[in-house]
Amino acid sequence: MPPQTNAPFTVLAIYKFAELPDHEALKAPLAAFCCAREIRGTLILAPEGLNGTVAGTREAIAELVSHLLTDGAYAGRFVGAEIKYASAETMPFLRMKVRTKPEIVTLRAPEANPARRVGTYVAPQAWNGLIAEPDVRVIDTRNDYEVRLGRFAGAEDPATTSFTDFKAYVETHLDPERDRKIAMYCTGGIRCEKASAYLLEKGFEAVYHLKGGILAYLETVPEAESLWQGECFVFDERVAVGHGLLVGEASLCRACRMPLTAADRAHPDYVENLSCPHCAGDARKAASAAERQRQVELARHAGIAHLGEDAAADAQRRKAEKAELRARSAAQSTGTRQRS
Repeated sequence: MPPQTNAPFTVLAIYKFAELPDHEALKAPLAAFCCAREIRGTLILAPEGLNGTVAGTREAIAELVSHLLTDGAYAGRFVGAEIKYASAETMPFLRMKVRTKPEIVTLRAPEANPARRVGTYVAPQAWNGLIAEPDVRVIDTRNDYEVRLGRFAGAEDPATTSFTDFKAYVETHLDPERDRKIAMYCTGGIRCEKASAYLLEKGFEAVYHLKGGILAYLETVPEAESLWQGECFVFDERVAVGHGLLVGEASLCRACRMPLTAADRAHPDYVENLSCPHCAGDARKAASAAERQRQVELARHAGIAHLGEDAAADAQRRKAEKAELRARSAAQSTGTRQRS
């Protein structure tokens, strides 16, 4: 069971590399299971496994985890999945989506198969000691906008805009003859696990990766002993978390979707919900953001949801109300004609 909290929602992050040739057939039943329990978020199914983050009541999330680990449709392939829980005061997702993709984390390197071979897992409690060793190169495998919010002290930023760029970084910056020990980390463990498989295929021998990623580290390692600096970006409405997985101070630019620090929000180019230092001057994004904010304000004044499943439910309710009103009007009109 997820840990007991007073928060109304439990957030589940889960992934597992596993042989899943029947991933297409699993999509619809899994989506139905989640929707029936009002779970929201995104789950990705691919030939290489499962990945995703969802949220719901504590009981609903517990049912989902049990379903994935024990239901015969999965034949035990998700047993041993990397699972992390967090709590949220509000629902952090707009809708439920189950997607099928070629990979659960896109690297486009078929030789990297974590279900066959990966680097050495390092528990969060042992991570500080490893990265303090002088002959270890510590590499952040996340994208540049994520690294901006926080990183481990001394870690290298490959400055990638997508995970597929990591291959070029390895080609130009790393050498298996020179770099004898490499330690990698990412948000939840999935990227660095696949990156470790890739490095092993390229001839690197001592490859380590943080088990459970930054999230497991922030949850496990006391802040007083932590080597983490800043906040950790997460892909939901929480935007970022800190030690103890508490919601951080970062926000999201609604125009360009970049995470924003306090310094970003203090910049002259920052206009709430309209622009930030990363997208100011982009007329197309500014116009799109202005229209989006107008729709948000209209919805707020009308007392209805603007996005997601709540918006769809409101739209369906309004449609039903209009249909009922038309039916009443038609009935009244018929009655008037009959009396006359």
